[in-house]
Amino acid sequence: MEAKQIAFIGTGVMGASIVKHLLKAGHSVTVNTRTKSKAEPLLALGATWGATPAEASEQKDIIFTMVGYPKDVEEVYCGEQGIFSAAKEGAIVVDMTTSEPTLALKLHSIAQEKGLHSIDAPVSGGDIGAQNGTLSLMIGGNQEIVEYMRPIFETFGANIVYQGTAGAGQHTKMCNQIVIASGMVGVCEAMAYGLKAGLSLEEVLKSISSGAAGSWSLSNLAPRMLSGDLEPGFYIKHFIKDMKIALDEAERMNLQLPGLALAKQLYDTLLEQGYGEKGTQALIKYYSE
Repeated sequence: MEAKQIAFIGTGVMGASIVKHLLKAGHSVTVNTRTKSKAEPLLALGATWGATPAEASEQKDIIFTMVGYPKDVEEVYCGEQGIFSAAKEGAIVVDMTTSEPTLALKLHSIAQEKGLHSIDAPVSGGDIGAQNGTLSLMIGGNQEIVEYMRPIFETFGANIVYQGTAGAGQHTKMCNQIVIASGMVGVCEAMAYGLKAGLSLEEVLKSISSGAAGSWSLSNLAPRMLSGDLEPGFYIKHFIKDMKIALDEAERMNLQLPGLALAKQLYDTLLEQGYGEKGTQALIKYYSE
């Protein structure tokens, strides 16, 4: 694919790494984020600055968004200085925020009315996956447009799966977050148990990480727990948002998810204790304090 004119709205922990991959691949990238100073390292690498989502989106072929909450998604798309006020006809908008499936459907409908193409493409893999260009993408939207975008996605993703029509990507991400939420409880409880039993937790990890208990969280986040590294690959405050979305969607489907409900309860406790800006591995604090 030839070089594209790209806008990227939201250059947080993961977004910044994705922008670096896009720049390295030769694309022109204009960025917008709430605090310009956080984008300075990207500007030094050749990205340009857009003062608003609208300004960043003008005359762009592809517009990515990766912001915090559904209300932020709606604002950057539908606000007075939002993407939909400036995007050119035929542009492709790709929301990579973990957001509400119902909002993905709304954005898809508005995009169609404006002659745009909308894709929901939340990701998994955390800061490590973003840095290494190995993210998993769960994609909903028009399949033809998704296939057109595949070379772009491959600059920062290693597992790119089309899930279905608009909203399917977000529903798939909810499945992902449900597994992570309950799994993190298991990882933390295993570490707490091993510690109480007087075991060397480093040696425990050598045994269980490659066996039937193995998981991404166990291999990547348990070592961070042991070293006291609670810095975010993914913020607790955002994870709680995701769990609430999943629980709300499950309620609409008349589905009970007790494991997810328990995990959210534990993370809510950490949020109250001031850990909202820490990574999801900080759940270990619930068991150690």
